[in-house]
Amino acid sequence: MNEVDSSYGLLSETSSIAETRNKSLQRHLPFTIGFKWLRAGWHDLIIHPGQSLAYGFGVFLVSLLVVMLLAQLDLDYILFPALAGFMIVAPILAVGLYEKSRTLESGERITLRRMFRAKPKAGAQIYFAGVMLCLLMLLWMRAAVLLYALFFGVRPFPGLDHILGLLVTQPLGWSMLIVGTAIGSLFASFAFAISIFSIPMLLDRSTDAMTAMGTSMALVWNNFIPMVVWGMIVVVLFAICVLTALTGLIVIFPLLGHATWHAYRMVAQSDQ
Repeated sequence: MNEVDSSYGLLSETSSIAETRNKSLQRHLPFTIGFKWLRAGWHDLIIHPGQSLAYGFGVFLVSLLVVMLLAQLDLDYILFPALAGFMIVAPILAVGLYEKSRTLESGERITLRRMFRAKPKAGAQIYFAGVMLCLLMLLWMRAAVLLYALFFGVRPFPGLDHILGLLVTQPLGWSMLIVGTAIGSLFASFAFAISIFSIPMLLDRSTDAMTAMGTSMALVWNNFIPMVVWGMIVVVLFAICVLTALTGLIVIFPLLGHATWHAYRMVAQSDQ
C-alpha cells in the first residue's frame, strides 16, 4: 500500500493532544456517519468472508476460554468487569481486521496469515499502545472490585446468581449499578477516545503511540456528536454479543473492526 498522503494534516507526526480544541480539526460529520462506517465494514467482511469470520471465531474462542478460566479459578466476581474491560482492549485485538481492510483498499491479495502477521508501520509503538490499553483495563477491573467492596463489604463472593438478584431487586444494588456504570463509562470513554483512531494510525503510519493517541483524542473531541453516536452503536452491538453468550463476536467483532478502519480513513480524508 502506498504511504498515506501527508496532506491528511490531522493524522501527521506533528499532531498532539494540545490540538484537541483546534477548530480546524472539526470534520463536520453527520451524526449518522457511523452507519456508513458499518456498511463499509460489512462490504469488507463479505469479501473473502471466511477470513474475517475465522478471525472473529478466534476472538470468540479466546474470550470463551477466559470466561471458563475465571469460573474455574473462582474468579467469577470479576466476570462482569472483565467483559466490560474487553471493550477497552478490543481495538488492539482487531489489528488483523484493519490489515485486511487496508490490503483490500490497496488491491493486494489478502490471506489469513497476513491478517495475523500484520506489520505495523509504527513498529513496536503499536505494542506500547496495546500495553497502555491493557493497563487501563486492569485499572478498571481493580476499581470495579473496590466498588463492590464499598457497597457489599469485604466478604466472600456469594455467586453470580445471588449478586444478580441483589443488583436488580435491592436499592443497594441499584446504587452500585448507577455508580459502577458512571465510573465504567469514564474508563470506556477515555479508552475509546485514545484508541478509536490511534491503533489504525499506528498500523498505517510511522509515528509514535503518544502522537497517535493525542490525534485520536483530537478527532473525538472535535467531532463529538457523531463519535458519541458511534460509541453507542459499538456498545449496543457488544451487548448483543454478551446476550448471545459471546457467539455474536464471530460476526460482530469483524464487522466493527473493518468499520473502525473505514472510520479512520474517512475522517482522515474528509477535508480532501
